[in-house]
Amino acid sequence: MRREGKVVIVGFGLMGRQIGQLFAQKGFEVIGVDRTDEILGTALNEIMEGRFGLKRAVKRGKLTEEEAKESFERISTTTNLKGACGKASFVIESVYEDLALKKDVFKKIDSYCRGDVILATNTSTLSITEIATATNRPDKVIGMHFFNPPQVMRLVEVIRGLLTSNETINFTKDLARKLGKHPIVVKDYPGFATSRLGIKLFLEACEMLQEGVANIQDIDTCMRLGYGHPMGPFELADLIGLDTRLKIIEALRAQTGDPAWKTPVILKQLVASGYIGDPKLKPGSKGGFYEYYNLKKPGEVMGK
Repeated sequence: MRREGKVVIVGFGLMGRQIGQLFAQKGFEVIGVDRTDEILGTALNEIMEGRFGLKRAVKRGKLTEEEAKESFERISTTTNLKGACGKASFVIESVYEDLALKKDVFKKIDSYCRGDVILATNTSTLSITEIATATNRPDKVIGMHFFNPPQVMRLVEVIRGLLTSNETINFTKDLARKLGKHPIVVKDYPGFATSRLGIKLFLEACEMLQEGVANIQDIDTCMRLGYGHPMGPFELADLIGLDTRLKIIEALRAQTGDPAWKTPVILKQLVASGYIGDPKLKPGSKGGFYEYYNLKKPGEVMGK
């Protein structure tokens, strides 16, 4: 795919808009697609003004003002999925983590895109093989799992479905490298590699919290200072979204039938009470773990 080819991002929410920004910063023309102009307007504002947006990148010296302006101009938006797919050289789906929804989206984009276009999903846990059954091109369906925030995080998890071709795998790996990322290739198995490890850590952290072993601030601090993690499990959950964490755990339990993937009571209660994550990233949220427990994050306490 040439850099002047259109990269279509279907689902321009929290992750989709950041993935779109990343592609634009690397010279690709991007079309963001979502259901309403209001969602798309919010996305464009976050790309420019948000915590990991273009203006912040300029302030941090990562981009010049001219580069930020050019990146923003490479991004267009539309509610017309068919029209966008007709211009696509590569598609990344980034809608809500729901298998039925993703299959419905893939059925549509499969019918709208040229036959040679690769269709990627940014899912963190759902089956690539199952999603591919909604299309007539299972060899060209692949997982391309970015990490939040994708503008910063270097890893891209490339997931091979049962029928994904080697050509599709190699193309996607090369594309990730063009974005300045390091790709790893994993098998299509519930949770893949990263979500299995990350969720296991989060579940154990929640168990420690519920048992009164330590508070969230101290648990996060031990992972930062003791293991060198850039964020602790509760900080990360607030960033990703507690509702997203809940959905992933439920999906892992449903796909495997393994009782080890048990949803923490505190997570269910927080989401039910409107605490779905960092309110700066989740409009309408009362907050995340740190807002509920009224504690400062380790970085605020340690001054970094």
